[in-house]
Amino acid sequence: MGEKAEYGNWVSKRIIFLSGFIGFVFLGLGLMFWVLIVPSALSLLISAYFLYARYQFAPQGGNIQEHVWMLVLANLDWNGEGQALDIGCGNGALTIKLAQKCAKARVIGIDYWGKNWEYSKNACERNAEIEGVSDRVVFQKANAVSLPFDDGYFDAAVSNFVFHMVGKSKDKREVIREALRVVKKGGTFSFQDEFLVKQLFGDIDDLIETIKSWGISKVEFVQTRDTDFIPRALKLPFILGMIGLIRGQK
Repeated sequence: MGEKAEYGNWVSKRIIFLSGFIGFVFLGLGLMFWVLIVPSALSLLISAYFLYARYQFAPQGGNIQEHVWMLVLANLDWNGEGQALDIGCGNGALTIKLAQKCAKARVIGIDYWGKNWEYSKNACERNAEIEGVSDRVVFQKANAVSLPFDDGYFDAAVSNFVFHMVGKSKDKREVIREALRVVKKGGTFSFQDEFLVKQLFGDIDDLIETIKSWGISKVEFVQTRDTDFIPRALKLPFILGMIGLIRGQK
């Protein structure tokens, strides 16, 4: 078998190891101070939960990451001809899958690839080569709050779990607005994020109306957290319980 693309896992090994380590430390100390048994049990439970989540996200497990990526593409109403942008591409998964789906498309994936993430431009390019689309995809470093493209440059745009993480923007709605700026009139978009977290995006109905006020002709919210492929245990607010998808046409 040939080399397989490596897109990473949304659940970092560090959180599993750290919570497990703390749990065992407290467990050892709990032999002398029984009150530490409670935080020990809690830490070990957290470690076990995230281990389960990592397994569910992985291709060898529930392959939920794949399902979530494909959900974004399934909600992109585009004929696949022209140029598309993937905002916050990570290791290139959504960029590459869009290129595979649309054989006539040229796709650009942008990311900031900060130190806190296990992603890189090199990994993106390697994955694109493995998946056979390196001639139609380009990856470049950029910040989602200020995209280095002219107004209306793209025929389509996608993004998955990125907008809420853009640290340079206090108002996350402005990240959506910047993403839509580079989509041409009549172009389409499909963005998935924690749109149900009011502290980040406000009330969802108000968010949709705000987007329409920017001159966007068609906007629709899809509550993707209720899809069948997401186990109930992963529908907690800090995992996939607050996700939704905004799709439409400019």
